[in-house]
Amino acid sequence: MTLRMRLQPEAIGSGMTSQRVRDRLVERLRENGIRDERVLNAIRTVPRHLFVDEALATRAYEDTALPIGHGQTISQPWVVAKMTEAVLEAEPKKVLEIGTGSGYQAAVLAALGLEVHTVERIGELLRTARKRFRQLGMNIRSKHDDGRIGWSENGPFDSIIVTAAAPALVESLTAQLAPGGTLIAPVGGASSQSLLKLHKDADGVVTQHTLAPVVFVPLLSGMID
Repeated sequence: MTLRMRLQPEAIGSGMTSQRVRDRLVERLRENGIRDERVLNAIRTVPRHLFVDEALATRAYEDTALPIGHGQTISQPWVVAKMTEAVLEAEPKKVLEIGTGSGYQAAVLAALGLEVHTVERIGELLRTARKRFRQLGMNIRSKHDDGRIGWSENGPFDSIIVTAAAPALVESLTAQLAPGGTLIAPVGGASSQSLLKLHKDADGVVTQHTLAPVVFVPLLSGMID
């Protein structure tokens, strides 16, 4: 896969947002078990500092989640890398993301040349994410809607990635997964969550296994403008 994006001077960064700092983050991810070089190159290239408030830009390349407003966060880079690595195992072409948030996870997927569809329930977050996509020249399809519903009219999807935790896998999303596809989602409550990988075989039989313990914001119903 070829990295696809357009970098303006503000995206290149300097100081604590420089390429050297990004490279150090990539090395930490590699030391912590991320092996897919395509994913590491995407993390190295996509300017995470553009996906957080300017006041937090100097912390953008720490391996930690950061607040983005509305009670939401931009996920820890290791979690983004782990989820992306799991998605790529199925060699997908079309991916659905539930929970656009800052837009960073969608941007990493799009940089890898995937056709990305993303759904966000909070209008203000989605509008800001769309500006970032345009800034980077990324053609990411986005929708303001209840993520638990998914985006059935554009399905089925080769992979689905969910960036908020539900007590159980959401059946409406599993139904939009193509045969041979994978769904990556955190499952659990506030005290305990696991990142699950679900695979649907050609006959529609579903299997799953646990990737790692994680902490995500809850997957909520409804929409906020």
